[in-house]
Amino acid sequence: MSVDLATVKRVAHLARIAVSEDEANRMVGELNGILGFVEQLSEVNVEGVEAMTSVTPTAMKKRPDEVTDGSKAADIVANAPVTDHNFFLVPKVVE
Repeated sequence: MSVDLATVKRVAHLARIAVSEDEANRMVGELNGILGFVEQLSEVNVEGVEAMTSVTPTAMKKRPDEVTDGSKAADIVANAPVTDHNFFLVPKVVE
């Protein structure tokens, strides 16, 4: 697949990017080079190769799934104007 000047201008218009004539001509060569590299990658035999997320094997750090109150209830309500047993007290609005 190759990209021509009209395609570059159309994509720039769709992306709402202002591209001058000189920039568009330069982009034609750059985009064709990128697409050529992608075509080369499609020729590589990857049969039996597992997908990787990193070049080094790593294990996710996981914390125990335990339900707690966070041990910060007193810190959370510390700046509240009125509290009662680590609960916020608010004035009654509906009469």
